[in-house]
Amino acid sequence: MSSREEISTELQERMIRFIANVILFNHAVSAKLGLGASDSQFMTLLQSHGPLTPRQLSEHTGLTSGTVTGVIDRLESLGLITRQPDPNDRRKVLVTPSFEAIQEKLIPLYEEQGRRIQAVLATRTESELQTISTFLADATTNAQPMD
Repeated sequence: MSSREEISTELQERMIRFIANVILFNHAVSAKLGLGASDSQFMTLLQSHGPLTPRQLSEHTGLTSGTVTGVIDRLESLGLITRQPDPNDRRKVLVTPSFEAIQEKLIPLYEEQGRRIQAVLATRTESELQTISTFLADATTNAQPMD
């Protein structure tokens, strides 16, 4: 195996471990708040994409409309999201993250993890940071959900 192949294999293995660690950390945060795995994924989707309709949440997650409604109900009961009329189509509702509740309930649980990542990034040059950023953007763009 060439050096490039070895490095590529090592990178892939490290990414898998990193993703697993992130998922486990998110599960622990969710458990502290009394949320399930789907609940925290909805919050991630809403923070990444902004307000989404329940149908869009279903499409992004592959969950049934009934499950989506249950997750929305739980998140709303905790004040983490609100349902708001869609300004473009009053028949629809948008699920919108509540940034005040996120600041109060979620951000404190992620602060230490954020500091650790910043400490790692501080050891890299600007050029290395750009390479990492480009790699992550490309990996995200090329990631495909399972059908």
